[in-house]
Amino acid sequence: MPKNTEEEEKGKEGIFERSWSKLGSAWWEIFRVSKKSQHSVELDPDDWRSQIEACLSKQGGEVSARKRAADLARSYLSFSPEQRLEFLTILSREYGADGDLVEGAVEALKNAKEEADIETARHDLRLALEPARVKLLREFNTLHSGPRFLVELRSELLSLKKEHPHLAPLEMDLKELLKSWFDVGFLELQSINWNSPASLLEKLSRYEAVHRVRGWSDLKNRLDTDRRCFAFFHPCMKDEPLIFIEVALVKGLSDQIQALLNEKAVVLESDEADTAIFYSISNAQKGLVGISFGNFLIKQVVNLLRRDLPNLKQFATLSPIPGFLKWFQSELASGEFRLLPSELKVLGKLIGDEEPIPFVAKTLESTRWSRDEKLSEALKPILLRNCAHYLLQVKRRKMQTAANPVAHFHISNGARMEQLNWMGDTSLKGLQESAGIMINYLYRLDRIEDYHEDYSSKGKINASKKVLSLQTKK
Repeated sequence: MPKNTEEEEKGKEGIFERSWSKLGSAWWEIFRVSKKSQHSVELDPDDWRSQIEACLSKQGGEVSARKRAADLARSYLSFSPEQRLEFLTILSREYGADGDLVEGAVEALKNAKEEADIETARHDLRLALEPARVKLLREFNTLHSGPRFLVELRSELLSLKKEHPHLAPLEMDLKELLKSWFDVGFLELQSINWNSPASLLEKLSRYEAVHRVRGWSDLKNRLDTDRRCFAFFHPCMKDEPLIFIEVALVKGLSDQIQALLNEKAVVLESDEADTAIFYSISNAQKGLVGISFGNFLIKQVVNLLRRDLPNLKQFATLSPIPGFLKWFQSELASGEFRLLPSELKVLGKLIGDEEPIPFVAKTLESTRWSRDEKLSEALKPILLRNCAHYLLQVKRRKMQTAANPVAHFHISNGARMEQLNWMGDTSLKGLQESAGIMINYLYRLDRIEDYHEDYSSKGKINASKKVLSLQTKK
């Protein structure tokens, strides 16, 4: 490129960057509003194809191509839901890999004899296999708010592809790109406290997915001096947490979430605590589902806590067991479920002539049993025994990994099952999902790698004797 043309191009790029930066927040606001709007822009699908192909052509240089990508993104934001679906359908179905190009590259690879020619042919084949739509997604990513736009775009695709499976190839392409763009090496770990911007605290409340935040006083309690909160941020999304973890500094293992979140509880001085309890990990961006940050987050947080609070001796979770009660109810209905003699003996004193298994099944259809002390005590050994079995023995088909997603997450990160907690969560959600049972996963720093290797290579789940003994048939 001649010098004067190059300088003009750089000048154009500088102007474009400054203009786009100013438009960035406004453009993002348009996106938020447009998601709720039924406003429709009259555009012919052929116009969309023309815009897509103009973005892919690179005509006029990189800056011009980026400007066209920005125009196309703005157009997309103004589309009605029906138009978005049609646009994404065109992108998914019509902008895949060029079949003729792929066949030619395959043939060239077959005919290559010399090592250099073989490597060149392989490189050409890799390029040929890349769908044209991926190149467009890359153009979007270069924009000021491009990464955020693409995260929200994948969120839409995840919702749409359930009814429109033809969008799956586009969603998978975008997921692979986001994996590289949101690699943990690019992320920034930040501490969040009560002095953080109000807009960020509001998002923390909104994104909390494990234990709902019940107002500002509840949030303030979670950010008190005996609490910590950390989040990963992307440099291009500095005001949007990607995932965050909430930590309580306590003495010993916490066994009940309501006690842990009690706003009236005495605040413990941080240097008095010997245990860090991770009680909530929430993914904040639906568009990043399936892209793992949690294992890196926990390990980095542990390192920070050890550095700042050397008195901490234990790192553990207080975790929910979603799906347990649903699984147990299916077991009760299977016709193969059996109660132990000791369990039948205790139940028999309460139910008289009723059939015990149908009685248990019917009782668990509501949460009233949890308020009946005698009934609760009768169900306790039954539920704890079967919960231990569910966590330790029930596997996902083919994969041979723990069926419970929370268990799989922590065990694959190198934790062990330490303790099941009866009535660990007495909220409606806790009772409906796991009959109120919670679990502590313990991160033994000297065994994390061993436990991870046991699980990933052998499928072995490490657990304490206390948990293992719950499976014992008496």
